[in-house]
Amino acid sequence: MYVVKSPLSDADLKTVAEALQGALVDLVDLALVAKQIHWNVVGPRFRTVHLQLDEVVATARAHSDTVAERASALGVSPDGRAATVAAGSDIATAPGGWVKDSDAVGALVDALGAMITRMRERVMATAEPDPVSQDIFIGITADLEKHHWMFQAENA
Repeated sequence: MYVVKSPLSDADLKTVAEALQGALVDLVDLALVAKQIHWNVVGPRFRTVHLQLDEVVATARAHSDTVAERASALGVSPDGRAATVAAGSDIATAPGGWVKDSDAVGALVDALGAMITRMRERVMATAEPDPVSQDIFIGITADLEKHHWMFQAENA
């Protein structure tokens, strides 16, 4: 059932919908992983890492809403349910229990690096079919790369 009619062709909509859904899953999971680590980080850099993790959570949550609303604007029902996120995310599971500050930083470097690779693929995939969605992916990628840089510098 179409509630909202997309201005894109069916083929273009399929490409863009897959990119948006993949980004939504990644962003929701990133927020969950970062918050889990945020609650459990320990060590001499606790406060710095704890606050950095909240910045990542805020970024991921804001962008997930933008991505979901873009999908809706194109007539695609976004799916951010827990089961969908669990089944579709490629982000490594957050470690259980207390997490040493350097391990927390390493986990975020890995998660952000993997996400940046996928976001850059989405930037390329949406260039032709939907420059508006591509622009969203470019903005997300820039923000993720900034966090990635900061976490890498934290463990240098």
